[in-house]
Parts: sequence; structure tokens; C-alpha cells
Amino acid sequence: MSETGHTVLIIEDDPQIRRFVRSTLESHELAVVEAETGKAGLREVATRQPDIVVIDLGLPDTDGIDVIRELRGWTQVPVIVLSARTSEAVKVEALDAGADDYLTKPFGVSELLARVRAQLRRSIRALEEAPAVSFGEVAVDLAKREVTRAGRPVRLTPTEYRLLTVLMRHAGRVLTHRQLLRDVWGPEQVDNAHYLRVYMGHLRQKLEKDPAQPEHILTETAVGYRLVGIR
Repeated sequence: MSETGHTVLIIEDDPQIRRFVRSTLESHELAVVEAETGKAGLREVATRQPDIVVIDLGLPDTDGIDVIRELRGWTQVPVIVLSARTSEAVKVEALDAGADDYLTKPFGVSELLARVRAQLRRSIRALEEAPAVSFGEVAVDLAKREVTRAGRPVRLTPTEYRLLTVLMRHAGRVLTHRQLLRDVWGPEQVDNAHYLRVYMGHLRQKLEKDPAQPEHILTETAVGYRLVGIR
């Protein structure tokens, strides 16, 4: 399997380890983003939407396990822990918090790459197994990330597509403004409701027959939104 085109976020405060991991991953045509703190890492996950997160537990501003717990509140991005902590209890705690894999320092290049490839394979397989979803004249092929309306392609921005997939995952349920902002933009943006209004307007313009009288992307006044009519 080729890793080309995927992005890895490294959350690690040691610059030497960051450089080593970065050079290793980039040599296999993976794009790399770096963060030195847990807060910066959360921000990068929300804005960059990486395919994998590689995280140290001993971060300067917070424990890496707390970062993993927070991530799991709004994303299922694969997380690989790189840590000098070797106790079984810590490994179990990290995995229970939502980490997908745990690699202890020092580690070898081949093993790190193997762990990354394994997580990429799982993510790709899950995507390929995702069903097609439709409502009204709209059809969404989640495996191909393609959206059509009345048989014609619809171009959605990455943010518009993420917003649509969150609505589809919870079809029929009312999602609050804060839930949608957290899941699409990340926890630091939960109070920026104007983002949501703007992007919901974009989705309705592209997907509804009459954006002013939407049949599927409905507003729940003062609460949030819900998607109805999924089949």
C-alpha cells in the first residue's frame, strides 16, 4: 500500500524526536505537520484534518492521555502513542482513552512505519466499506467522497463535506450548535455560531431544491440542526 498523499500530525515537544520522525515519514512520501503542545495539537487536528496523529504523552502543557480523550470526543482519527513510559498500566490507560496503538521509545524506523501503514489500511478499509446515502435528489458515496444532486456532481468544500457527513452520521437527531461546531471545527470553535450559519447556508444552496424552504437540512430554532429524509 502506498502512503502517498496522507498527512501525519506529530504532537511532541522534543525537537530531536520531531525531526527524526518527520524525516522518516517524509522519506516515504507522507506529509507531516508538527505541534509542540497538546493545545496546539488539538488545534492542528481540527484545522488540518490529518489522517493519523502520532503523540507523546509527556507534553509540556497537559498529559497526552488527556489530549487523546478530548480528541475522541469529536474525531475518530487514528492515534499512535510514542512514549518513554513503559508500564502496562500506562499503556492500558492510553488505549482505554482511545489510542489505536502504543510504541515505546526508543523505537525503530521500520516498526514506526509498519504501525503507520497498519492504521492507514484500517482507515481506508473503513472508508471503502462505508455505505452510500441518499436524501431527496442527493446521493452521497462515502467511499468515493462524491456528492450528486439529480445525477449531477456537486462540488463541496472540505468543510462543507465534513459538516454533511456529521449530519448524516446522526440523521434524524437534533445536533446542537456546539456539537456541530466541535465535530467540524474542533473544540476551540464551539462558540463561533456564525461559522455554522454560513456553512449551513452553503449546504442548503447546493443540496436543497428551495434553500429558503429546506426539506432535509432543518433548523431547530435556538437549538441546532438535523438532517431528515435519509434512505
